[in-house]
Amino acid sequence: MVNKVTLVIPTYNNLQHIKNAYTSIRKWYPTLELVLLDDGSNDGTYEWLLETKSNDENVILYRSEERVGHTILYDLGIEMATNEIIGIIHADMILGKNYLENLLKHLDKGKVVCATRIEPPLHPPGREKIIQNFGLDFDDLNIPAFEEFVISAQSEYENQTSRGMFAPWILYKEDFQKIGGHDPLFAPFPYEDSDIFQRWILAGYELIQSRDSFVYHLTCRGHRWNEQIQKDDDYYKVAEQRAAKNYMRKWGTWIENDSYNIQS
Repeated sequence: MVNKVTLVIPTYNNLQHIKNAYTSIRKWYPTLELVLLDDGSNDGTYEWLLETKSNDENVILYRSEERVGHTILYDLGIEMATNEIIGIIHADMILGKNYLENLLKHLDKGKVVCATRIEPPLHPPGREKIIQNFGLDFDDLNIPAFEEFVISAQSEYENQTSRGMFAPWILYKEDFQKIGGHDPLFAPFPYEDSDIFQRWILAGYELIQSRDSFVYHLTCRGHRWNEQIQKDDDYYKVAEQRAAKNYMRKWGTWIENDSYNIQS
């Protein structure tokens, strides 16, 4: 079923990260359809994406002339996808071996299947992820050590699932469109993910986390912490405040997640 999947990846001023993400995908899936969307970058990202597309017939490329945020670009990329199964990847993620195979074995109509994140110790730990340091930024990644860890962890967690929910995820394109996609109320970001998770739950979708499908996630490099780890930029602060107010207006309460990151 891998040939029925399209991965969608927005990126903004993350040239080195998107290079690493692309390389990791092509290592395991040389002909997989990718929709790569540049969010008005000015660091050479779009020029690199153009060159990449010229050498890769399975890349669909889009560029926004101004920054609109990944809330909008995810949906645009999913609309551009030609396959029946779609998934999203953050630009600061590295895929492990058997990433798609271990998601697809749990997928069916009416289901959303997410992978398990391996992250460095930047965010608080949670039962839905694994804290393991394979580098804090693109220039000190230890990808061979990550890949070795993935092989070991896949053996330990083989075929296990939980109800944890966070990107990256896959589902049938039809199911994504049926739910109405992301709410542009949360453009450019954040909390678009919490909103759509809540709507999936209320609509009766089954949320499944594959415990043996792994990505290494550097965390939040797609829209914050670009200059200094754990330092939000002013653009993010303004967008976050607006999105938080919109979430409260829409749902009447703040986000409450259990230990597996599932909203209650």
